[in-house]
Amino acid sequence: QVQLVESGGGLVQPGGSLRLSCVASLSIFNRYVMAWFRQTPGKQRELVASITRVGNSNYADSVKGRFTISRDSAETVVYLHMNTLKPEDTAVYYCNGWTGSRLPGPLDYWGPGTRVTVSS
Repeated sequence: QVQLVESGGGLVQPGGSLRLSCVASLSIFNRYVMAWFRQTPGKQRELVASITRVGNSNYADSVKGRFTISRDSAETVVYLHMNTLKPEDTAVYYCNGWTGSRLPGPLDYWGPGTRVTVSS
């Protein structure tokens, strides 16, 4: 069964922190790369952070130094630790995975996402 369930979002003040969790089915978690994306209304989903099966991570310039991605293979969970949050981090956050060069697109399976709102 293919499944992604994101959680941990909420309302937080600028400068605050959140930890997002994504429980993935094994068929997705075993893909070589797992990642977090985010989307705001009227914009395309953007890649925020990714981590390979061997633990190599990459980050969008806009979150580098503030966000940390990690994965727990025993629980098939991917985390996104977000610190020093800014209003521009407000978005719905999704996780997904892929193997090879093609990132997941709009027609691929996605979970419900979790909404993050950064506002005072």
